[in-house]
Amino acid sequence: MTTPDITARRAVGACAALMVGALTLTACGGNANASNSGGKDSPKTSTAKIAISAKDGATDASINATGVKVSDGRLTDVKMTVAGSGQTVPGAISTDGHSWKPKQQLERGTKYQIAAAAKDADGRPAAANAIFTTVSSANSFIGTYTPDNGSTVGVGMPVSFTFDKSITDKKAVQSHITVNSSSGQQVVGHWFGDRRLDFRPQEYWKAGSKVTMNIDLDGVQGAQGVYGVQKKTVSFTVGRSQVSTVDVNTETMTVVRDGQTLKTVPISAGSPQHTTYNGQMVISEKFTQTRMNGSTVGFGGEYDIPDVPHAMRLTTSGTFIHGNYWYSRGNPPFGRQGTSHGCVGLADVQGAQGDTPAKWFFDNSLVGDVVIVKNSPDSTVSPDNGLNGWNMSWSAWTAGSAA
Repeated sequence: MTTPDITARRAVGACAALMVGALTLTACGGNANASNSGGKDSPKTSTAKIAISAKDGATDASINATGVKVSDGRLTDVKMTVAGSGQTVPGAISTDGHSWKPKQQLERGTKYQIAAAAKDADGRPAAANAIFTTVSSANSFIGTYTPDNGSTVGVGMPVSFTFDKSITDKKAVQSHITVNSSSGQQVVGHWFGDRRLDFRPQEYWKAGSKVTMNIDLDGVQGAQGVYGVQKKTVSFTVGRSQVSTVDVNTETMTVVRDGQTLKTVPISAGSPQHTTYNGQMVISEKFTQTRMNGSTVGFGGEYDIPDVPHAMRLTTSGTFIHGNYWYSRGNPPFGRQGTSHGCVGLADVQGAQGDTPAKWFFDNSLVGDVVIVKNSPDSTVSPDNGLNGWNMSWSAWTAGSAA
């Protein structure tokens, strides 16, 4: 998962005297759009006009779009600093001299100051300055999203956003996130509550397709007095198609890749007391080894295993498909009976180093691959329990769209 780089800051107001390098600014609060003084028809007046995107005195400036532009001239110097500390904010003037922008995204809730200088075609100088504060954490929202930019995922991987604040204007937010696939599949968003928004096509992604999401939330009002700060493009690749089906009746799992069966693997599903969910589940995380403690998922002290090998998450509530090395060697359950607390277990060895069925499946799986469980006495997994929206009909899915 990817979380944008952000921090909190405060707004302050301001009459100030600012000296940055060779530029001396003495105006009260500055001027974000200024040229050299002089009468309209004065030959000494520069025709260069500097525009700083963040207005002087603003308390809600963008962390993405702040920059400097000039018309009828070229920028000669731009200094941006963090007000108070004087820390320099790196930036660069464009090759044509018409614009300047920071090299990195600004921080939220931080007071900055900009001093810019330019010259027109006749060499006459112009200057502008501004003191402003970027939007605060309290007045902005961000979305943590998956999958990551540049990743390769399985055909079941949805695009999923989790927002750090409740969204009341869902239409505005959803309409500023677009997801498109090179396969041409229609992609629709669905809201789970007021903080989670997932996107998927009607059927699994086409193998080999490229999916691009454009996030244009900077300045978008998501709730009263709360605005987005993200603006970026993210793309990922869909790998080969792999769908594995666990049949609880036979305690086996059949792995199918690109329409061809790779292998049928004996497994041990949930016990009669702790059954495994039915339904289409998507691998959301992979761990070579991880700790599994029953107390974290409502089982008290029934188990606490610090080194479960080859574990892949299927639900938020704690369903995994993983290796099992603690089974009775004299009475292996794989292919015979369900003995787990709801997970799907495969034969493995401690340390995750052996040539085992669990290691083979782990090595041959991607985040985003689909694992289908059928014939379990349990219910179908909830669509929002993990990345499992495929358990919802297309009509129900589209009904949850705000766009």
